[in-house]
Amino acid sequence: MGEPDPDLPRSAEFTADLVRIVEYFDGFAESDANADTVIRAAAVLAECPAGARWPSGTTIRYDAAGRLLPVAAPPQGAFGTEPAVWLERTGAPHPLDGVLVGRLRHCLRVTSRRGATGPTGLSDPALLEVVLSEEQRRADRVRAMRLLGVDPGRPMCLLAVSGPGTADAVRIIAEHVPVVRSTILGTTTAVLVQDVGTCRELSDVLNTAVVQAFPASRRGADGPWVGIGERLPALAAATSWEQARRALRFASSTWHGRRVIAFERLGSLALLGELPMSRLLSAPDVLRLNDFAATEAGALAVDTLEAFCVYGSLRRTADELHLHHSTVASRIAQVETVMGWHIGEALDRFMATLALMMRRIALSSAELSPDPLTGSDARRAVRNDPATDVG
Repeated sequence: MGEPDPDLPRSAEFTADLVRIVEYFDGFAESDANADTVIRAAAVLAECPAGARWPSGTTIRYDAAGRLLPVAAPPQGAFGTEPAVWLERTGAPHPLDGVLVGRLRHCLRVTSRRGATGPTGLSDPALLEVVLSEEQRRADRVRAMRLLGVDPGRPMCLLAVSGPGTADAVRIIAEHVPVVRSTILGTTTAVLVQDVGTCRELSDVLNTAVVQAFPASRRGADGPWVGIGERLPALAAATSWEQARRALRFASSTWHGRRVIAFERLGSLALLGELPMSRLLSAPDVLRLNDFAATEAGALAVDTLEAFCVYGSLRRTADELHLHHSTVASRIAQVETVMGWHIGEALDRFMATLALMMRRIALSSAELSPDPLTGSDARRAVRNDPATDVG
């Protein structure tokens, strides 16, 4: 579409209609109207669907009755960019269609320059918060999805990413699954994907990629960490997001823990993620493990036991740690003596795994804590680091 043909007849009626369209949109440009209001008004005036699409991917379409339409790609012949605008008229175009889309685009550019919130009057983070809130009306959530370019008719999965290297982690995620939208919400980055198979398989792939990009050492891993919610219907996005944040607490900061956890892998263990950090740190087994790990020898022994609980056998643990299997057995025996466990017995092996997992969750929770003082206190409690004197 373009401006009207200069050779079109300029009758008094035509001129009056042209002036009316210009004044119509000038009124919106001078008011506080947002993009939705302007596009809806254009569709009603043109008596056919109207739409606009910004370089960010945000697309807004309304029909002739002023109803929000699903997101769709701009048709051929859409006018301009930043944004591209169009009318979806069937049959012959109206002589003033070019004027209408020209004024529509001008008006949208004016409204978009009013602030940093973007064409809808809401920023992408605000729109995503609407999608992820169970307190919002269903219609509002669907509308926010469409404005973000999300298909409300397809299942989605939310990932929660935190810690140093978050931006790189989002990039790694995007290399393995198409990312529809990612936005920082508080101290955590929310990543929304739709074209994903099983979240369990995705967690395995991403865990390998993150560990390769950010290798851990015996002193732990400083991030990034990723929690993955279940693949659920779009209107259950809030549930997937809550699951992703709970799974994030299990994404371990310790040497042998997983960096990427899918909620569906946790099963009954998810209940541990509901416990406050103080409860985890005060558990008797966790307290004794931390006391024992306060020395270098004790820390090595606890790390070795954790590796054994991950790998499942002395020989595999020895291979992974590049140790003789007798050294692995000796270190595990040290922990058994302190804790009163017999790792060869199923119940004690389960208790050891549970206590180590509680210790991991406490440390991960500390790393994720928005309060730097609370986080550093908890990290010292788990890692037994001496408090740093501040002059």
